[in-house]
Amino acid sequence: MTVVTTDPTAPSSDRSSDSGGNAPPPGLSLRDLEWTDLARLAELEQDLFADDAWSEATWWSELAGRARRDYVVAVAPDGSIAGYAGLDVSGDVADVMTVATAPGGQGRGTGRLLLDELVRRAVARGVEAVLLEVRADNAAARRLYDGAGFEVISVRRRYYQPGDVDALVMRLLVPKGDA
Repeated sequence: MTVVTTDPTAPSSDRSSDSGGNAPPPGLSLRDLEWTDLARLAELEQDLFADDAWSEATWWSELAGRARRDYVVAVAPDGSIAGYAGLDVSGDVADVMTVATAPGGQGRGTGRLLLDELVRRAVARGVEAVLLEVRADNAAARRLYDGAGFEVISVRRRYYQPGDVDALVMRLLVPKGDA
């Protein structure tokens, strides 16, 4: 999992691009990812993550892993994709694979809306915890995850390359009976 910040000068090899905190734009809706979205997601990946972008082939692989993977897109009133997020569920633990907001829409609550939906889906599948990795230097993503109740549980030193940036492993415990 990687995260992007709203600061265009910040490193962009981390997959969460919205600090949240604001209400999502009016008319924004969520739906499951469809195969017809994959070309656009690959384009957005290039815009958001450059060298670390998932290709259209990678997206096809992710969609093929549907039994364990759960992807959602945020759709603007004009039909464009405003953001996307993904989850991998294995037993009693879910991993956030990605949270990203399209350029121009960052910092408006879309990322929080997507993250909340991932957590809701994880709870519905009976998980005990939701995990994610985030660049230690990505303040916007940290605000998003901290605000959603995630806590740092470990550090993966020099995980993001190039740049030798640490990854923070974060966890949200999900009490039983919340589904």
